[in-house]
Amino acid sequence: MKYAPRRVYIKESDGYAELSYQDFCRRRQTDQSYMDKLFIPVQGCLLEVVREQYTDFYRDKERWRYLKKLDANHKLLSLEGFTDSEGNVLDFIVDEAVDVAEIVVHAVMVDRLKAALPLLSDGEQALVKAIFFEELYEREVGLRLGVTQSVVNKRKAKILAKLRKIIENKI
Repeated sequence: MKYAPRRVYIKESDGYAELSYQDFCRRRQTDQSYMDKLFIPVQGCLLEVVREQYTDFYRDKERWRYLKKLDANHKLLSLEGFTDSEGNVLDFIVDEAVDVAEIVVHAVMVDRLKAALPLLSDGEQALVKAIFFEELYEREVGLRLGVTQSVVNKRKAKILAKLRKIIENKI
């Protein structure tokens, strides 16, 4: 026997009658009208339904079977596969767009730069602040300081070389 439900519910005029599966099988053998009845499985039981409900149920069931087959053929993943036994969502999909090593190196370099900036003179710190933190153009910084843009550019290059040397020596 492929499927043995716990109970079978038969439609009667005032509702449903509950039978054991063995009683149902006996009645089916003795009463031909039981052969024409349509049933759908519901929570381990068989429930008698009208033809329209029966066809809708098995059409939907076949549709789900077809969709699962398509998913398998196209190697789609179910969201159910990304939960643990308690239903909590698992976070194990690697985001390849984020390079953790690069983030760590960047954080270390920022820390070294923060430690190196106070080692500069006040004038050098003011120039770094204006160009890199206030995001002013070299020309604007030159107007502030009363020098040309090329002088600001040369000072910036010297300061960056000095910072590079300080940071490299801290390695």
